[in-house]
Amino acid sequence: MAATIVSIKARQIFDSRGNLTVEVDVETSNGRKARAAVPSGASTGVYEALELRDGGSDYLGKAVSKAVANVNTIIGPALIGKDPTQQTAIDNFMVQQLDGTQNEWGWCKQKLGANAILAVSLAVCKAGAEVLNIPLYRHIANLAGNKKLVLPVPAFNVINGGSHAGNKLAMQEFMILPTGASSFKEAMKMGVEVYHNLKSVIKKKYGQDATNVGDEGGFAPNIQENKEGLELLKTAIAKAGYTGKVVIGMDVAASEFYGSADKTYDLNFKEEKNDGSQKISGDALKDLYKSFVSEYPIESIEDPFDQDDWEHYSKLTNEIGTKVQIVGDDLLVTNPKRVAKAIKEKTCNAFLLKVNQIGSVTESIEAVKMSKKAGWGVMASHRSGETEDTFIADLSVGLATGQIKTGAPCRSERLAKYNQLLRIEEELGSDAIYAGASFRAPVEPY
Repeated sequence: MAATIVSIKARQIFDSRGNLTVEVDVETSNGRKARAAVPSGASTGVYEALELRDGGSDYLGKAVSKAVANVNTIIGPALIGKDPTQQTAIDNFMVQQLDGTQNEWGWCKQKLGANAILAVSLAVCKAGAEVLNIPLYRHIANLAGNKKLVLPVPAFNVINGGSHAGNKLAMQEFMILPTGASSFKEAMKMGVEVYHNLKSVIKKKYGQDATNVGDEGGFAPNIQENKEGLELLKTAIAKAGYTGKVVIGMDVAASEFYGSADKTYDLNFKEEKNDGSQKISGDALKDLYKSFVSEYPIESIEDPFDQDDWEHYSKLTNEIGTKVQIVGDDLLVTNPKRVAKAIKEKTCNAFLLKVNQIGSVTESIEAVKMSKKAGWGVMASHRSGETEDTFIADLSVGLATGQIKTGAPCRSERLAKYNQLLRIEEELGSDAIYAGASFRAPVEPY
């Protein structure tokens, strides 16, 4: 007889920014236990599923006691007696029946909160793996129908700007990807060595204070313009001896500095005395990216335009998409309906997978399968407000995403994911495959 869920309990815990988030414990009839916690973003897309916060004065309005209560009084009792291995049925029951709220882009979780539903979805997935007595990454692979496990290329966010940092840098993340490594373990070595070289380069040029780290472990020196960040990375990669083996990725988060009134992008948006002199058009921004790509080993650009600027996304993808992956994050928000629209309109050619944007494991898998079928790249991702939960490490291997971004090799909540990937690689032994240069298409669509 299959094991069933006997208990579901939620609580408030703290994330890496000192804000509250939801954690859930699931217990099954054969005595197995599973625990999962939900992350939280800072630069969030307007189309993300609802993250339910309490509001009011306690914890500056960031408490999640309502979401916790929704798990303990509504979701939990409704799932007692269900088989935790039946992920799709459980997710659909929570999303469509217990919550049932919809908007033009599908199920929006506005009644119970995506953070409440997702915490349960993640914990149930872990419980399912426990009951089946298989590793979580294999359980996820089986749920998706994926036959080939792959260790992802880590995309380390080593320089911070945008809403993640107090400098003048408009663009949010500058990342390094060790595509020339032969294993995940070697990729970590390369990433760490470049990171430490970057630290010494920054310290020499900007002083000791500039080596303080941001939310995701990256440095935030007082850079005046974007090209300066790219130059620092190029120097650090060369100093570490990895020119040609480590490439660059960017997460621009352009929605943060887009002006919908005049349809311009303000590269000086963080300056208090802003005279508007650095406002540029979508076409001019597109050409700026093209100039970056011609000068630097950039192979990934995420959120290059506003979340509603489908036109310029399409133009950039059409012009440089064979050489560079154009990743939709705020544009797609892990939403299968928005992914379908982007595939149809050739808006981008890669998908950022953030489970808390959509709110269930099943919908996340659906969006990944659609993306892979379209020949897109897939990058699994953390959020800037993280927990020590390592679920996305197993998710990236189980779905063979080929890439994962979960911060710099610094701060324990980031390293927790990278360390879990090291363990998985060790466990797979000679069967371990590292995505490497094939990170955009590591496996055939499943």
